[in-house]
Amino acid sequence: MALPHALSGESIDVRPFGATLSSQRTTALFKSAQLEVIRLVLPAGKSMPPYEVAGQVTVQCLEGQLDITHDGQSHQLAAGHMLFLPGHARHAITAVQDASALLTIVLHRR
Repeated sequence: MALPHALSGESIDVRPFGATLSSQRTTALFKSAQLEVIRLVLPAGKSMPPYEVAGQVTVQCLEGQLDITHDGQSHQLAAGHMLFLPGHARHAITAVQDASALLTIVLHRR
């Protein structure tokens, strides 16, 4: 089932969820030919298994705390922090605390 995406020109609310964070789900915010933005929601202790994509990735923590492992290193992201990863960078994301983040992926079409 395809996730709904925002339309061009449509405002998207990316403020922290706050007290409702635990009841939220990961959602795709928009996707174009070159870019995809996802609102990632992870409860404390949950992880996204290691993965990689062809394009560059940014992870911007909106609330909570995330641990991102890449290239044998651990990167702690708290609210307001962002991490950039190059294309084909295998990485995993784990929530240290309940967290939400903006995951931006530059898409490479072949």
